[in-house]
Amino acid sequence: MTELFETQRTMRQMRRAAMQRGLVAILDIGTSKATCLILRFDGGELPMADGVGPMAGQSRFRVIGAATTRARGMRHGEIEVMAETERAIRTVVQAAQKMAQVRVDHAIVSFAGANPRSYGLTGAVELNGREVTEPDVAGVLGACEVPPIGGHRTVLHAQPVNFALDHRSGLADPRGQVGNELTVDMHLLAVDRAVVQNILHCVKRCDLELAGLASSAYSAGYAALVEDEQKLGAACIDLGAGTSGLSIFLRGHMIYADTVRLGGDHVTQDISRGLGIPLALAERIKTLHGGLTATGRDDRDMIELTAETGDWDHDRREISRSELIGIMRPRVEEILEEVRARLDAAGFDDLPSQKIVLTGGASQVPGLTGLAARILGHQIRLGRPMRVQGLPHAATGAAFSAAVGLCLFAAHPQDECWDFDIAAAGGRGRPLRRAVKWFRENW
Repeated sequence: MTELFETQRTMRQMRRAAMQRGLVAILDIGTSKATCLILRFDGGELPMADGVGPMAGQSRFRVIGAATTRARGMRHGEIEVMAETERAIRTVVQAAQKMAQVRVDHAIVSFAGANPRSYGLTGAVELNGREVTEPDVAGVLGACEVPPIGGHRTVLHAQPVNFALDHRSGLADPRGQVGNELTVDMHLLAVDRAVVQNILHCVKRCDLELAGLASSAYSAGYAALVEDEQKLGAACIDLGAGTSGLSIFLRGHMIYADTVRLGGDHVTQDISRGLGIPLALAERIKTLHGGLTATGRDDRDMIELTAETGDWDHDRREISRSELIGIMRPRVEEILEEVRARLDAAGFDDLPSQKIVLTGGASQVPGLTGLAARILGHQIRLGRPMRVQGLPHAATGAAFSAAVGLCLFAAHPQDECWDFDIAAAGGRGRPLRRAVKWFRENW
């Protein structure tokens, strides 16, 4: 654990160095696309224009370069073919640098997959009536029992989300206050170590220094949830191509994250197999004609299928839109039912507010909100990332929530355990599966 903290501290130092230089690359590596945004940190206040003000770090950075390309060599948000993924990253970074007319050396990366798992930890230290100092904060974080996550896994996020001083809970920063006992609730997110090591190696092969690493489920929720939703309690479902990321926020912090290894690509594959057409054509038909709720008119709306197999009858066919919906709906229902199971396991129903926000590229299918409301049983809305200064219009859609959230994460990262000079963590903890219920009982 101490070795991991040193790695994370090194990345934090690199992030600070990149911000001092004024340039950093934001790299979101997904299953279907890789996105690169180049940020310039000016340090001065940007003008209030078109609804964009100091909120969400707008006074800190501006997007000066943006590019996206098809992500090659990725499967379920994890690297499958290293050389292909390296080529995709080089392509998208070079395109963004060309647009910005600068060269960047540091990158902050988000990724999906890696089988994330949340743990709830608690720690306490005695103060004996004195003022809380930063070493006390480090001490209470170090007092958290480390759960047995396994040697093949590593910690991606370890965030103190709630401090309590003599049973006064809900403190964001206890430093400077006087009390007898300081306690902390911490959320720890563990992922597969091999996935992280492959990403580190791939980014290094692209001649970039890694200045930060984040879960795309976390960064998507950071961008798609408005401030009130993050405080009162809400879940963000980032429906991507190969995975569907799930994050739950409460009182401004992520307290649970998980991933369903199903996404929009699986819907495309079902269409391809069901109709006997190439994947590229299946993706086009899904995008242009797809839906989840059939009406009487859909039986009469015909979709022309074209192929180049040499069989005239097979290559020149037509299907009704209702047939297409009949292929798409079962897979989307399966994805939503998996999400529902993860929400139940986390105890999402115990939150004071149970709003669910859908984002990601696969969330744009017509009829999704109605189907999601029926399966998930909560108030549903479609979420788009909040606008950031200089972001091109083409990158303002729901498919770019993770990338935009990573920009906000870069400008204002939340405190993590390795930001404090803590001693080597000891003890043995236990994983708390019902993370939300744990927070409700402790807060």
